[in-house]
Amino acid sequence: MTESLSPPTGAAVSGSLAGASIPPDREVVIAVDAMGGDYAPAEIVRGAAIYLHQFGTEQNSVVVLTGDEERIGAELRHIRESGQAHAAYALERLRVVPTSQIIGMDEHPMEAFREKPDSSLLKCIHLVHTGQADGAFSAGNTGAFMVAATQILERITGVKRPAIATLFPNETGGRAVVVDAGANVDCRPSQLLQFALLGSIYAEHVLGVVNPRIGLLSNGEEDAKGSELVHGARTLLENARPALNFVGNVEGNHVFEGGVDVVICDGFVGNVLLKGAEGVVRLVLSLLAADAKNAPDETTREALLASLLRLRQRVDYSEFGGAPLLGVNGPVFIAHGRSDSRAIATGIQIAAQASRSGYVASIRQALGGAAA
Repeated sequence: MTESLSPPTGAAVSGSLAGASIPPDREVVIAVDAMGGDYAPAEIVRGAAIYLHQFGTEQNSVVVLTGDEERIGAELRHIRESGQAHAAYALERLRVVPTSQIIGMDEHPMEAFREKPDSSLLKCIHLVHTGQADGAFSAGNTGAFMVAATQILERITGVKRPAIATLFPNETGGRAVVVDAGANVDCRPSQLLQFALLGSIYAEHVLGVVNPRIGLLSNGEEDAKGSELVHGARTLLENARPALNFVGNVEGNHVFEGGVDVVICDGFVGNVLLKGAEGVVRLVLSLLAADAKNAPDETTREALLASLLRLRQRVDYSEFGGAPLLGVNGPVFIAHGRSDSRAIATGIQIAAQASRSGYVASIRQALGGAAA
């Protein structure tokens, strides 16, 4: 069903003021790039339908799919004809905005931004910019999505560089926010200080963490450890107390122990940490699956499969859905390119929750920009 969208009823979003908190009685609208990702549009459309079935009423939300109208329509017909429980509700709360272009996963970000203005990826960002959506979500070309968000929504006044925040599970059952996870390879100490502010605000407003504990990722807890960047950032973070709850240097293993809520690093280190963690997760899950397959009896097999399911729910990236690009004027969420329908559903849920929280307006306020 193609829609001509208008701003959500009661919305106070318009251009650079997108990201204000949304009252519970007003629908939160999430624009989803239906053509972005390795398994688009099938898994994206299915994920949106699953999300609306499971969380649409609870979160009072609407999903807008941008992309090839014919291909999206074919997936929606498949859902309807399959008789799946989420079909009717999904069609009721789902809209389609057609676009004529697709940005491929391997395209150069800036070239794609300039040459494909009617792409599904850019349309998501434009819907947020014009106040027709509250947040944008894509599993497509990460670089192009970042360029589009920065160019169209622009940086929040005072933000030096937007950063990607990724959630890491920990031993306590909670999550640590790691900033930056890949947007900025080379950083200055002042930028890491700002990452701490961005991550702290996100952890507080979206995850509900009171006075988030901030750690600086290093190769040791001692003051003498770390690179020149780490030494410079540590001094700035120490001077920022008590406004920022900086607890000191942390090592890679501490990210998963639950002693800190926000972990700060440059994008090179953060991305290596992220990809390494994903590799370990895949290894552990595959080993456990192999043990289950070769179990000596059915009881052991069922126990191992149950453990595998519980472990996957705790540590698999698909359970965390998407990562926000912090520092731009609107909620923008980047998902893993290999996301399946379950990961897409989880990602939209996080995007809706975060968009309603008003964390973007809180960042603007903290940096002296426009208030909500």
